[in-house]
Amino acid sequence: MQTIYYEGIKKTADATTLIQDYLVVEAPLEININGNPFTVVMRTPGKDIPLILGLLFAEDIYRGTEIPKIDILENSENEFAKINVQIPIADLGVGYLNKRSLLSVSSCGICGKQSLSDLIQPKQKLQSKNAIDLEKLPEMFRIMQRHQDVFNQTGGSHAAALFNSNYELLTLQEDIGRHNAVDKCIGDLILQNKLHSATFMLVSGRVSYEIITKAFFAKIATVVAVSACSSLAVDYAKEFGICLIGFSREEKATVYANPNTTVSSTF
Repeated sequence: MQTIYYEGIKKTADATTLIQDYLVVEAPLEININGNPFTVVMRTPGKDIPLILGLLFAEDIYRGTEIPKIDILENSENEFAKINVQIPIADLGVGYLNKRSLLSVSSCGICGKQSLSDLIQPKQKLQSKNAIDLEKLPEMFRIMQRHQDVFNQTGGSHAAALFNSNYELLTLQEDIGRHNAVDKCIGDLILQNKLHSATFMLVSGRVSYEIITKAFFAKIATVVAVSACSSLAVDYAKEFGICLIGFSREEKATVYANPNTTVSSTF
């Protein structure tokens, strides 16, 4: 269940009306690794397996080549879920050692990081051969918006979309959290064995440093946002060789990082 009805009282200058409104569902998902509590993610239910796979991959927690065994331990009517992921010790990545504290909220990329050293990521540039044509962006966002069913009902969800080098939509996922939507996209393509085809990432909100690091681990060298980019996101994008574009609306866009190697045209 991704949306739910709630009652509300709508007030205007002329009237007070009792209404039934769709709201996006936000509920906890407890992730255990090898039987031990790892983190609790506040997410929109419905794509929990892709979310878990994307999170493990994009946070450098799981470095194996096979999809790990995932067991659902609990799944209640109020959408609380508890799962366990079985990962061989040899396949646990650096992200597992720098794990978050138990509660990870859906809106903050830095929340739960236990020390400043947890923010340090591998300094290795992506080498992208696929420049993005800025003239394609308006249509890419129109395609994205047409598939945002939860947002169209509630106005309360974020979305991420991954496209291939031919500007074809590979996956679109929605969630209460910006980072969760990205994780769901990555996990969905892992399940389809298509992550290698992902070339461009579009997000419906702002970009923080963590979305850039997720793109880096997924080897996606272009990230485009409808909204703003944080200073740390720009710094990381420059360091990792990622083309970062913000404020992409209608026929405008602002390129913040690596414009010479990854942008092929202007409006």
